[in-house]
Amino acid sequence: MSNIKSLFFVIAFSCISVITYGQDTLLVTTESFDLKEIVSLARNRSIWALQASVRKENRYWQYRVFKSNYNPQLSMNGVLPSWTRRYDEVRQPDGSYDFRLVNQNNSNVNLRLEQSLAVTGTRFMLSSGVNRYDNFENDEKRYSGIPISIGLEQPLFFFNDLKWDKRIEPLRFEESKREFVEDLENISLIATNRFFDLLLAQISLEIAQKNLANNDTIYKIGQGRYNLGRIAENELLDLELNVMNSRQQVAQALVDLETSGLRLKTFVGITYIENVKLTLPDFIPDFNVNENAAIEIARKNRPDAVGFVRRQLEAERDVAQARGESGLNALLEAGYGTSGYSTTSLPDMYSNTVTGSEVRIGFQIPIVDWGRQKSRVKTAEASLKLEEYTIQLEEINFDEEIFTQVKQFKMLKDQVVISQKADEIADKRYNIAKNRYLIGKISITDMNLALRDKDDAKRAYIASLRSFWQAYYNLRLLTLYDFEENVTLYDPETES
Repeated sequence: MSNIKSLFFVIAFSCISVITYGQDTLLVTTESFDLKEIVSLARNRSIWALQASVRKENRYWQYRVFKSNYNPQLSMNGVLPSWTRRYDEVRQPDGSYDFRLVNQNNSNVNLRLEQSLAVTGTRFMLSSGVNRYDNFENDEKRYSGIPISIGLEQPLFFFNDLKWDKRIEPLRFEESKREFVEDLENISLIATNRFFDLLLAQISLEIAQKNLANNDTIYKIGQGRYNLGRIAENELLDLELNVMNSRQQVAQALVDLETSGLRLKTFVGITYIENVKLTLPDFIPDFNVNENAAIEIARKNRPDAVGFVRRQLEAERDVAQARGESGLNALLEAGYGTSGYSTTSLPDMYSNTVTGSEVRIGFQIPIVDWGRQKSRVKTAEASLKLEEYTIQLEEINFDEEIFTQVKQFKMLKDQVVISQKADEIADKRYNIAKNRYLIGKISITDMNLALRDKDDAKRAYIASLRSFWQAYYNLRLLTLYDFEENVTLYDPETES
């Protein structure tokens, strides 16, 4: 029986240990990621992606506010109640004043429907309102109001901002939707840079650790040879120096690995993972990009292309505004409706009505302004010309940037193949040099040169991969097009 209890205790303790160990491993999990997985995480989980999403939503609601300006606006306002009880000055029939106790209430409710017409800038109004007056000292009440009133306001020779907003704001909203896609592609590019920062740190650590092991082995062999008198002391010191340098390189590589790992995990939102292992993105997608086709695609997709049109319209709008505000300004106001009054009840007010109408034209004409209005117009016209030339220059730079990027992408694609082959050759050359040194065929200097060339070739290969994938995602950023899958990254049908 005692043996059974002991066995049960051992099993229970083992289970608890396994559970505890499992919980600990959740905190120090090591996971492997490739480049596209890191990019996907950054586009979906990073704080930059969340900012881009909120910025897109904000611009969507700004556009909804703009659209509401062209829809009917129904509003209600009033005062319920406005009660007063105090002594006030009251003018008497003979012109003198007396102080009387005022105990009264004034209440009103108004309903108003407005509709603006963008083409002419006209504003139509339909309104209704009622007022009630109570005199509590005399126990009397009165009603007055406007059962219905129709009116309009028509600016004459004014600048029509509604017409210009209707041309500009849809472009601004379209531009913002494309900017969101551009933001995501920019996040992909940043994630690529941080991916290769960590990858280079990992490979540098592997190189440093491997070099340390090799140099330590060679140093131990060198000690035996030195004791036998087969090598000189200075050569043994070179071997020892190689070991010291390798240890220093391992220490530095560990620091670089920790730093770059933290930056990557923070950026993509995986700080809960203790160790992140990256796989080498040595698969190069096989597709061709035509320079002229890339330029046409970019003109169709990029927010800059929409921005060029918007900025041109904004400059033209500023000229129209300056001209519209420089001469005669007039406002036509017209109204037609009924008004009612009753001292008995509210329904009586609607039966005791009279019709009324009004027409009014207000105007303003500058007579002497010392050239102020003319200067404003000339300033706006000069700004329009400057903006036109600026846009033309930016369009040229726009095309040149894409043309250059496509050419560079093609060159970097070939460079990856060359640097990969150079890395393989340098690695074989070092292994041969090491073996030849061990049998005494070459000097320590020749072996160190082979070691340096091997490390440089490995880092050059990683650098070429980095440059290629940077160019890959930068090409997507500049065109908003995935040439690998032949799909547009921006969907023009999306509303928000």
